[in-house]
Amino acid sequence: MSKHVIVIGAGFAGLAAATSLAQQGFRVTVLEKNEGPGGRARLFRAEGFTFDMGPSWYWMPDVFEQYFARFGKKVADYYELVRLDPSYQVIFKGPEAVNIPAGMSELRALFEQLEPGSAARLDEFLRQAAYKYEVGINKFVHMPGRSLLEFADPRLLVDAVRLDLLQSMHRHVRKFFKDPRLLELVEFPILFLGATSENTPALYSLMNYADLALGTWYPMGGMHKIVEGMVQLALEQGVQLEYNAPVQQIVVEKGCATGVQTAAGFRPADVVVAGADYHHAEQHLLAPEWRRYDEAYWNSRTMAPSSLLFYLGVNKRLPNLRHHNLFFDEDFSLHAEEIYENPQWPSRPLFYACAPSQTDPSVAPEGSENLFLLIPVAPDLPDPEATREHYYHLIMERLERHCGTSIRDAVVYKRSYAHQDFRDDYHSYKGNAYGLANTLRQTAILKPSLKSKKVSNLYFTGQLTVPGPGVPPSLISGQVVAREVAKEN
Repeated sequence: MSKHVIVIGAGFAGLAAATSLAQQGFRVTVLEKNEGPGGRARLFRAEGFTFDMGPSWYWMPDVFEQYFARFGKKVADYYELVRLDPSYQVIFKGPEAVNIPAGMSELRALFEQLEPGSAARLDEFLRQAAYKYEVGINKFVHMPGRSLLEFADPRLLVDAVRLDLLQSMHRHVRKFFKDPRLLELVEFPILFLGATSENTPALYSLMNYADLALGTWYPMGGMHKIVEGMVQLALEQGVQLEYNAPVQQIVVEKGCATGVQTAAGFRPADVVVAGADYHHAEQHLLAPEWRRYDEAYWNSRTMAPSSLLFYLGVNKRLPNLRHHNLFFDEDFSLHAEEIYENPQWPSRPLFYACAPSQTDPSVAPEGSENLFLLIPVAPDLPDPEATREHYYHLIMERLERHCGTSIRDAVVYKRSYAHQDFRDDYHSYKGNAYGLANTLRQTAILKPSLKSKKVSNLYFTGQLTVPGPGVPPSLISGQVVAREVAKEN
């Protein structure tokens, strides 16, 4: 009889791990604490609006295509994907609104307009970023990060040098661009998903290649369509999914996980894969003697930002908005400092506004606008209602000024979401939204290991282990851990 694997959590990593293992002949059950799949990419509906709760950017379309291709499928078998043009809008100081075009010739012209001579430098910047993307995404991120021997191939050592692991993003991008607007444009993925550019390896310019060259996409119906496709694929492979089934304990005997305990009773397993928050799974689901890390270790980690989110239903259409809108009309460096160097609620926050109804009429009633607002903030902050309201009005004033119309009096649905909600819904360590920051000391083998050192058949997947935060890395993480499980079991 085939071995039984229990996967804890039905987020991107958990679903990818479960489906990949089922394809390889394992019996797989996914236990999810919430009422539906998706993890941070869940959705909810209210007053005729459909809200994606978390991820809203669709980058690296090749990663999704490669995932579905593993099973003889295509993305188009599960959802309709459209490329956004412009990719997004950036509101700089002034305020100055700049649309980032999807076409490369138009993008080069925009760079040249903002900084004469920068179009040619953009070509070289993206040429180097393309190499990093090719090697980083197709080689390095698929490594399990369990031993330095994984990098023993001399060809990989040459690649590692060319990947700029020892140079910072801050220094790297300033070799190509001087204009503050261009610097903010190429550094924004770091602020929203990682760390300061000074502490992030230049390797992550691969994100700029994903952004500026591969483009920004959108699955019609919303980001949850990806989850729905992954669930359908998982069911096709024979995966069993159970919702409202939080795991209370990973049961270990003589260094081997025998199963998990839930409110409904003990569930035996031959292998356990924890796709839930790594810190929660190890520090709260395991007895102390089976934990590899301690609280001091976790507290010493540099976390990526958390977020203060607002989901708004507006009963009118709003001018001057694109699908994605980045409000960089305040001090970029000050906001980064207040996340990473002096953690506190930002004094003059940057924020992001997503209006998917600009592209997709299905997510809002006719004549209405669906808004998702996000302020990146430091993790582990108190987030009382009064604080949330303060920031709501702070950014709504700027949004109304940009749109040239009142919005607050047209809001027919409003919901906020921040640190405590991340803790309640996902057991998120310090209320983080994205996982660990992409610093050099938290890359590859320096991340929390995907394999338990003390429990022989316990594995971890998701944004707190390899390869890191974001939807495509989580998708890859599930496949990497499935490969390790199959190899050792």
